[in-house]
Amino acid sequence: MSEKSSPLSRRSLFAGAATVGAVAAAASVLPTVVKNNLPAAPALPKPERGGGYTLSEHVQRYYKTTRV
Repeated sequence: MSEKSSPLSRRSLFAGAATVGAVAAAASVLPTVVKNNLPAAPALPKPERGGGYTLSEHVQRYYKTTRV
């Protein structure tokens, strides 16, 4: 009884499936990486007498998320 050797082994099948999965994951993340590459907002001048806290858009957005 001779066994016929298949050119597609189980190991190569799983390796191919893992490669396809990795490429699909990278392709799904790539568009968000490209879109988020926006220039940073210009820095505000430093206050003369210390402090430094400003109610920026980012802080206001955070406060909106903490409301119950």
